Amino acid sequence: MNDTIKMLLNHRSIRSYKDESLTDEQIHHIVQSAQSAATSSYVQAYTIIGVKDASKKEKLAELAGNQAYVAKNGHFFVFCLDLHRLELAAELEGAAAEQIEQALNSTEMFMIGVIDTALAAQNAVIAAESMGLGICYIGGLRNQLDEVSKLLQTPNRVVPLFGLSVGYPANLSDTKPRLPLANVYHEDGYNQDQSELVDQLQAYDQVISSYYSERTGGARKDRWSEAMAKLLQNPKRLYMKRFLNDKNIPLE
Repeated sequence: MNDTIKMLLNHRSIRSYKDESLTDEQIHHIVQSAQSAATSSYVQAYTIIGVKDASKKEKLAELAGNQAYVAKNGHFFVFCLDLHRLELAAELEGAAAEQIEQALNSTEMFMIGVIDTALAAQNAVIAAESMGLGICYIGGLRNQLDEVSKLLQTPNRVVPLFGLSVGYPANLSDTKPRLPLANVYHEDGYNQDQSELVDQLQAYDQVISSYYSERTGGARKDRWSEAMAKLLQNPKRLYMKRFLNDKNIPLE
């Protein structure tokens, strides 16, 4: 096992940071690493917004559900799906407006943008962790995207997907056990033996329950299946389709 794999397997979310800002050089290296990620058809359908302004970070922390580590970190990045740049490029080349519209409104183009953004973000994470920094993804920005978009002045066809807090860890959390490899990795097709998959999930539930119990002195004994069931019974952010329409991304 090489050092890169060891680092990846040692990943954990960091929610407490030392009061030390990243240098401009560190920020540039992280962004350049993000840009080196694979991208579908060279589209590069994302923009990264770095937030240094303390008042804006405080407001984003509030909008994300009062998550303190959105405001208190070494640097805060917002990863955005960006189809606006593609529209500008096509108009620059005199492409037919009707064809541009059809392509930009397609579900496939939306998926390309989401995937490109996620790949870039994970490259950024690996770069940051290789510097000894900690990170935490912030999906809570999607709680109130109308307000986030106003604050960050994102134009039509640009959607803030998630944030990324980065900084020097003040406290190291434990790594969380992942699903059994056999439950995630199937060879030559999807394993449709439901009883086998259920057995794996039940075994994993016990692992997760023990993890929480040990971490909290018995105060929590959550099972993974239990948590997922609760998640599905409480749908979130059901305004998203309306928001995308308002941002001129009516999926077709």
